[in-house]
Amino acid sequence: MNRKVLFVNHKKSQCGVYEFGKNIGAVLLRSKKYDFVYAECSSINELKADISKNNPDVIIYNYTLSTMPWVADKISRGLYRNNIININIPQIGIIHEITQNISNRATAYRSKFLFGRGINLSNSLFDFYIAPDPTLLLKNSLVYKTGRLILPYKNNFKVPKIPTIGSFGFGTPKKGFEKIVQLVQKEFDEAIIRFNIPSADFGDRDGVGAKNIAKRCNALINKPGIKLHISHYFFDHAGVLDFLAKNTINVFLYEDTNGRGLSSVIDNALAVKRPIAISESTMFRHVTDASPSICITKNNLKTIIENGITPLLKYYSEWTPDNLLWDYERILDSIFYKQNNLENHKKNIASILYFELNKLLLRPIKSFTWLRSSKDEVVDDMQVVNSASYNPVRISVGDSLNRILDNDARNLYKPAINKITELVPKTISKKIPEANVQQAFVFDTAWRYISLYKNPKILCIGSYEDTASMSLIKMGLKVEEIDPVLNYSLQEYVTKPSTTKESYDIIFSTSVIEHDRDDESFIKCVSDLLAPGGVFIMTCDYKDGWVPGDLKPDVDFRFYTKNDLKNRLLPLMKNCELVDKPQWDCSNPDFYYLNKYRYTFATFVVEKHIKNN
Repeated sequence: MNRKVLFVNHKKSQCGVYEFGKNIGAVLLRSKKYDFVYAECSSINELKADISKNNPDVIIYNYTLSTMPWVADKISRGLYRNNIININIPQIGIIHEITQNISNRATAYRSKFLFGRGINLSNSLFDFYIAPDPTLLLKNSLVYKTGRLILPYKNNFKVPKIPTIGSFGFGTPKKGFEKIVQLVQKEFDEAIIRFNIPSADFGDRDGVGAKNIAKRCNALINKPGIKLHISHYFFDHAGVLDFLAKNTINVFLYEDTNGRGLSSVIDNALAVKRPIAISESTMFRHVTDASPSICITKNNLKTIIENGITPLLKYYSEWTPDNLLWDYERILDSIFYKQNNLENHKKNIASILYFELNKLLLRPIKSFTWLRSSKDEVVDDMQVVNSASYNPVRISVGDSLNRILDNDARNLYKPAINKITELVPKTISKKIPEANVQQAFVFDTAWRYISLYKNPKILCIGSYEDTASMSLIKMGLKVEEIDPVLNYSLQEYVTKPSTTKESYDIIFSTSVIEHDRDDESFIKCVSDLLAPGGVFIMTCDYKDGWVPGDLKPDVDFRFYTKNDLKNRLLPLMKNCELVDKPQWDCSNPDFYYLNKYRYTFATFVVEKHIKNN
């Protein structure tokens, strides 16, 4: 029998958060893995009734303080008072106003389902959090993220003959409607501006803000060929999409810059498949990577219109209902897994102090990288202009791409190290210099194979702060990136509905596999994703003769040996073989980690056979 999930939204109102929750709820009801129940509640008593009726195994709240103040005031676990409800199952809150700082600092309620009745270890409201922000870095094990949702919509409206610039949003401050009017008049002599600015139940209930915006916009019109039409009617979701679909382009020039979550207006604008123009507001950070740019500071409206929806195509394939449902199902899988593990620990933790328990059991999961410093820094290396000038190092006859990355390799791949340093100086400066030979090898070898493919499809596994991946992107290549800090694990990615098996021409991974507990499933997933004729490039921590129980860094599950690479991993890759004869002998490893661990690095480069018709 499937576990039951209660998805709680607030009662219907003129509110974007409500519409968001309603749309998400409709998608979740399609699940065959979990039994989702959608409920709308406006009080603690209504929530009690829904819990009693459905007996859920977990509750997800489409939560904001303004729309559900009763949740913050009335919900408790392990406490009994008047008007307080006792809930002893996992509770998950969707965070709308999410930032990286908020995500990093989020703590759990530490409710009864974790620790036992009557023990409250923090004042946090929820046990886990879901952030609908694909740009978030997952540095806190209590926080999960999803992609956005673009609902299916068939646009039957013809593109207007007269340029028609549209926008919509509640009449709250800093929406930038006035800027749109000014921008249109700057670029066009004849155009129609269409705004829909309804009143908002939360923030502008009487519509005063909406009407004042309309007055200011009308006062700005100074060209006879520019017509402004403003409506204040609140459309349902279908009505919003029809409104946007009738425009040549939809423009959103929000002025918010910091401390805000993502705006849902982009979800609606994407659905109608019309060009979109945006400001540099952080509320649009999930689409600022569109190429060509849709930001008005980089392209004018006419150019964005000419580019059409080409810059938006990647979002259509990524933010589908199927992918969103998959996101929620894998999040619930993870939460129930954690719950089961914690239940197994309960018998042994009664005498452990809270701070020790928090340290041992519930600390955020940190992704391993070859960093000298653990400080969180904003890396802006990717803002440097592309550079496509690089020649792979010369490999002598008889030498192998399957080799040991020792001091000889560091000398051989010095040009690649220099190129990476040129391309991503801030990130590589944080790395251990002696380990950079791995990224250099991967970068050089990937570039060596690029010319063999037309428009190669490339995947980096473990891409967070991987300088090889970053450098290839800087060189103008399109690289798809997966990493638990950025999105998901390799094993999760293989199950994603939009993932196409046997489609990647080049897959690479730099010093990742030794940190995966299940390295055999890792290598099988690579095999499943690699296209016929494709190549897989990998480096790993290596010490021939190592056996489980021997000394190794805590961040590694193992060191690799010749037997591992040739006789254990390679046979798991169907229709694959090494690209050359391996040279993995190493009697004198020359890498020292923390002045305690002596080992080296090895490469593993395989090619999948092309299928015969």
